[in-house]
Amino acid sequence: MALAARGMLRGAGTFCAQTPLLRSCHRLLRRSPARALGAAAAATSSMAPSVQFSPAQRSLFDEPLAIAVQGLCPQQEVTLRLSLQDEGGERFQSCARYQAESSGELDLTRSPALPGGSFSGLEPMGLLWSLQPQKPFRRLVKRDVQSPFCLELEVFEGHEPLPSRLLARGAHERGFLRDGVRRIPVREGRIRATLFLPPEDGPFPGIIDIYGTGGGLPEYRASLLANHGFATLALAYYGYEDLPKDMKEFHLEYFEEAVNYMLQHSQVKGPGIGLLGISKGGDLCISMASFLKGITATVTINGSVANVGAVLRYKDITIPPLGINQKRIKMDKSGIADIVDILNNPLEGPDRQSFIPLEKAEGHFLFIVGKDDHNWKSEFFATEASNRLQAHGKEKPEIVCYPGAGHYIEPPFSPMCSASMHLLVGNPVIWGGEPKAHSVAQVDAWQKIQAFFHKHLRSKQCVTGKL
Repeated sequence: MALAARGMLRGAGTFCAQTPLLRSCHRLLRRSPARALGAAAAATSSMAPSVQFSPAQRSLFDEPLAIAVQGLCPQQEVTLRLSLQDEGGERFQSCARYQAESSGELDLTRSPALPGGSFSGLEPMGLLWSLQPQKPFRRLVKRDVQSPFCLELEVFEGHEPLPSRLLARGAHERGFLRDGVRRIPVREGRIRATLFLPPEDGPFPGIIDIYGTGGGLPEYRASLLANHGFATLALAYYGYEDLPKDMKEFHLEYFEEAVNYMLQHSQVKGPGIGLLGISKGGDLCISMASFLKGITATVTINGSVANVGAVLRYKDITIPPLGINQKRIKMDKSGIADIVDILNNPLEGPDRQSFIPLEKAEGHFLFIVGKDDHNWKSEFFATEASNRLQAHGKEKPEIVCYPGAGHYIEPPFSPMCSASMHLLVGNPVIWGGEPKAHSVAQVDAWQKIQAFFHKHLRSKQCVTGKL
């Protein structure tokens, strides 16, 4: 049976047959005779425990997912475990402890998780945002947006350490493309990218989406933005096909070619486009907005206002990378590096040459900042960007700071990556963040990013993505 057809699976083999359920209820009744009537009714019914999802079979990755378990005994204690396997075969898991209601139903939208699991409290999406890799230093990244992530939810009896008696199992798909979204590989001139177009009649507000030092061509954020009415170009700039293999030197003419491609596209609504960048992609977006024409709105997520990591050239202009001091790296006993202090101050000495002249930009800026970012001092960069713009008589940018959020602020319900390998450092590094606060930040930032683009790219209304 295909996973897509298994939005609700009743029982789990012989473990969910009526006889074990009766035994479980009998044990419960011996502990609490006052519940005898309700428990007996649940035990004698023909309903075995079952997992239910809403939407039932498939949902978009950035939309809420309702999870419930039916057919339990009244006040029965259970443990829920969610598992996801990425395309590299690495498994991510989370678990939470619950107690069923008096009706025998467990609804995560109204039942709080008890202490002892991956999270506690009323967190309907907690099983998703608290997913953690079973091997250290793995970050959950979707490589092929044309296929969904497949979730497996298991319900175990009691709160004892797993494994325990399996009561029920359910499966669900988390997709990245709603029906009708067009995915178009772009290989024009030097451009190596993928364009995502919404299914409605265009033209649409256009965005170029750029990621950080991981290289390659991540498409998952661009595909999700297309679900919400944006023509989005996921742009690679190194470590992909015939592009540079490493971060040594970048030429802004390459990015200018991508901007012109979007400005001239019949499905992109002018007169300007938006830029969205995270980490290194953030300072590239600021450089693009500062030197290139046709940029109306720029959003950076934990980006830098100084050029970082590689020389940047445009025509006769050269911006050197911000200096670093590796002596400022802090290593813990497990070999994880904290690099938050590694960069020099772009306001001092020769490092001032690395400060991007964003006062040349004509568009609007939004800075998304995780206050617990340990990759670099994102709040400091955003503040200095604001100071520079206002000192030159430009519009004050929007700055949204999130306490407890780390470096990788991703689309909603993405699990927080606390530490993973850094290609430039050569060691696993800490990214910062507290899982619950980070999750809240991701949901809010996603809405603010879309609202910012809709406002400044002259779109009349926001399109809500549905499957």
